[in-house]
Amino acid sequence: MNTALRAGVAVLERSVAYFLGCATLVSEPLLIRHTPCPRWDLRDLLEHVIDSMAALEEAATAAEVPLTPPQDAGDVIPLVRQRATLLLGAWSRACGAFTVRVEQAHLSAPVVAGAGAIELAVHGWDVAQSCGDPRPIPPDLADELLDLAVVLIRAPDRPGRFGRPLPFPDDASPSDRLLAFLGRAPA
Repeated sequence: MNTALRAGVAVLERSVAYFLGCATLVSEPLLIRHTPCPRWDLRDLLEHVIDSMAALEEAATAAEVPLTPPQDAGDVIPLVRQRATLLLGAWSRACGAFTVRVEQAHLSAPVVAGAGAIELAVHGWDVAQSCGDPRPIPPDLADELLDLAVVLIRAPDRPGRFGRPLPFPDDASPSDRLLAFLGRAPA
């Protein structure tokens, strides 16, 4: 595995770990709660994350991201952990430099892993918020993800995938700076 891919996989692993830690808060009665994602309740958010993890797994195994990832049927709570395990297994087996086709674009595998890391960490934060137990993204992970987000997220991604960046105080934590950049109100 080359150095760039190793770094991409490492940040993805840390984001998955953070996400899974937040997902431990979820219980069946909480699935109807609102999330920071305006149109989704917690069940919808977890279904989205399951689909995202399936797409990221496909990126590692087939070097492409399907426009419509396979739909998993069943209880979202255990499916989250199952999908995370499959995702990490696929990326840990990936080796060498390769590109991933996403629609008409061809992206390096480390970029795809980094984009997945941003999504999983931020949705982990969303899950914790929805469960009423806010958990900041770990500072070193948030700093690294913010560096990636500044490079990867462009104006056409807003609004839509991300909200407009929000202001934050000079003494904001790395987690709050990342969330504000992505259009989420951290407090």
